[in-house]
Amino acid sequence: MDDEFDVVAAWTEEAARALGPGHAVPAGCRGSGSVGSLSWLADRLDLRPGTRLIDSGAGVGGPAAWLAGERQVQPVCVEPMAGAVHASRRLFGLPTVLGDAQALPLADGTAEAAWCLGVLCTLPDKAAALRELHRVLVPGGRLGLLVFAQTGPLRTAPPEGNSFPAADGLDDLLTAAGFAVRDRAVADLHDNPPAWAEAVDAVEAEVARRHGADPRWARADEQSARMGALVASGDVQPVLVVADRGA
Repeated sequence: MDDEFDVVAAWTEEAARALGPGHAVPAGCRGSGSVGSLSWLADRLDLRPGTRLIDSGAGVGGPAAWLAGERQVQPVCVEPMAGAVHASRRLFGLPTVLGDAQALPLADGTAEAAWCLGVLCTLPDKAAALRELHRVLVPGGRLGLLVFAQTGPLRTAPPEGNSFPAADGLDDLLTAAGFAVRDRAVADLHDNPPAWAEAVDAVEAEVARRHGADPRWARADEQSARMGALVASGDVQPVLVVADRGA
């Protein structure tokens, strides 16, 4: 996981900067949702210009940067991998802090909204992460999730360090953390416009050109391939959820 989310994050920043404008946001969103899924969440989070939003497990900051540009929100990114934190700051100039989703380094009631994209499956204590999101939201704040959820027995090996919550148990997890589910859908992760997909491919090709001989690239690529196989088989489903924080 360090290879995928730390080392490759730094390489992604390097490649996106080399390729120029238009590459950073698409590359930074890889693995964290598509344009359609991000838009679905943003619409239901009731975001307004100036809304404070926490991005827990923000990676290199692509989704937060997209949201700041599209909805003029004020994101604060929290990310446990130092390479991704530096990439987020350098690529997008976002306020980004090094921290664990299961113990967010933020005060109670910090923001009106939060999202957490593709992260729960990488956390050993999913309940703690949801409780932390509840804590940093104001009463009545909204949470958006992209969750890779398990629909049945896995027929191929999961990526190292991943454990998937059951799709039919997500509501129970959220309820136990103090949230009320407002809306949910299955994400289509292949609905990006052609220019977006081309930018992602270009950055990935540039990273491979620069670092393809490094065994860390091979390990990270294997992690990504395992996740792709699970989603393609239907054993793991990308689920979008929006929930309200209770009092």
